[in-house]
Amino acid sequence: MLESFFFLRHLDDEEEIQLVVHKHWLMGLKNLFVPSIVFVGIWSILAIAPGRMLFYGIALAALFVLIWWIRNFMDYYLDAWLITDRGIIDLEWHGWFHRSSSRVLFSDLQGVSYEINGIIGTLFRYGHMDIEKISTGTTMGMDYVKNPRMVESVILENMEKYLHTKNLKDASTVQGILAEFVAGSLQKQSAQEQKKKVLPKKKI
Repeated sequence: MLESFFFLRHLDDEEEIQLVVHKHWLMGLKNLFVPSIVFVGIWSILAIAPGRMLFYGIALAALFVLIWWIRNFMDYYLDAWLITDRGIIDLEWHGWFHRSSSRVLFSDLQGVSYEINGIIGTLFRYGHMDIEKISTGTTMGMDYVKNPRMVESVILENMEKYLHTKNLKDASTVQGILAEFVAGSLQKQSAQEQKKKVLPKKKI
């Protein structure tokens, strides 16, 4: 439901999402921990010292904390990679009114690599991933990727399917061009033969 609402707008016609890659859920908990504690703490004050005026003040403060919580959640959830059947879309959420995205087609992808460092990364299976572009030689990276080995296999699998389909389409296009060229040549040759038959022979 959330993926349909937030991510489908970034797709081209008939493009399909194969996998949405977020940072590990531990990073999400880290982002939401402080605002959640503050939110609970604010309402706990009301249980200690109940009062109508205090309630209105706490409700207003809780509203600001809730906006803070949503902001941190969006920052975690909307910083993602969309692996589609055509390439990878890198989304970044910088604030309520500032978002950016960049796309790498599988035909422009040179390599995928990942690195898992440390005991915590090994235990929770998260690491850093890089994607290298052929055209520019630059890399697109993400930290704290959950199960990077699985993500790499999904990328390579969809890349292979895309390139195979693209090669078939290119071969079909070349065949179509050759067929049109041959048909045009045959038509031209036939027209020349008809012209020769219609023209009268010159007397010597």
